[in-house]
Amino acid sequence: MKPVVFGIAAETLNDEERALFRDSEPAGYILFARNIVDRDQLRALTDELREISGRENVPILIDQEGGRVTRMKPPVWPEFPAWAKFDALYEKAPISAIEAARSNAHAIGLTLAECGITVDCLPLLDVRQPGAHDVIGDRALGFEPMRVAALGRAVLDGLAEAGIAGVIKHIPGHGRAMVDTHKALPRVTASAEELATDVAPFKTLSGASMAMTAHIVFEAWDADRCATLSPTVIDEIIRSEIGFDGLLFSDDLDMQALDGDPSDRAVNVVAAGCDIALNCWGRMDEMKRTVEKLDDISDVSRARLDRAMADIRPAATTDALDALIEKRDTLLALA
Repeated sequence: MKPVVFGIAAETLNDEERALFRDSEPAGYILFARNIVDRDQLRALTDELREISGRENVPILIDQEGGRVTRMKPPVWPEFPAWAKFDALYEKAPISAIEAARSNAHAIGLTLAECGITVDCLPLLDVRQPGAHDVIGDRALGFEPMRVAALGRAVLDGLAEAGIAGVIKHIPGHGRAMVDTHKALPRVTASAEELATDVAPFKTLSGASMAMTAHIVFEAWDADRCATLSPTVIDEIIRSEIGFDGLLFSDDLDMQALDGDPSDRAVNVVAAGCDIALNCWGRMDEMKRTVEKLDDISDVSRARLDRAMADIRPAATTDALDALIEKRDTLLALA
């Protein structure tokens, strides 16, 4: 098995993808809107990915957050709100906001489970900061660490009720970035004392089974390398200070925050301490070079992968979906 998650190019696998995936056995796959038409097509695609991998619980990831970041779109699937709405409700009724967040995540999870997806890259535990770039913006759960952790816990619980694994992101925190990591490399000059605010939700939810890194330089910790590529940040901050011992994905390797060929980026993020490199775009030449350059997954990373997926049992029915959405909307109306 190779320590990489691959995207695919289109709505169905082509023969070259089938051959590469069978021969190389990537750790998992990630889907985007370009891969999705409707329920039947999506289920057929995920079933084929499972068959190729030979693993019933192979990680099949998606970024189905709601709001701006939505891969499975209306009218085929329900529209899910941005998470800032739950933050707004928390101002008036914290318990209601937590229950609304749990119900929303449970509903999202049911739509994923129906289509054979096993992992949602959610929740964001990035503590929102005034004046930061809006790449996070209304995707965030709030400006206050305790609130972010409480709502984040509800999201993980709701996904789990549908049999879906959640991924806490973007560890150790994306809330201070002044530029979009898709376009450039952010540098955060905050002190280690100030950054305690950013890591607090991740500490609270450090028992989560999966996390995703931030392509951000934190000068207080490592002025030369972004967190994704920094053994210092991964070992001393993510693994030690935060205490996260689950499966660590890099963020998307295609982002312009990173330099070099994506295949070299994959090698470098694994060398830095990420368990899995995330190559999202389904470009065959890049995937072949990545497979050639990456060593097999380490025993430690394979154990983390197996532990994270051990109890994933996607829900067999969406019968509760309408009731969960109605409950969420009733609670959000309180704001």
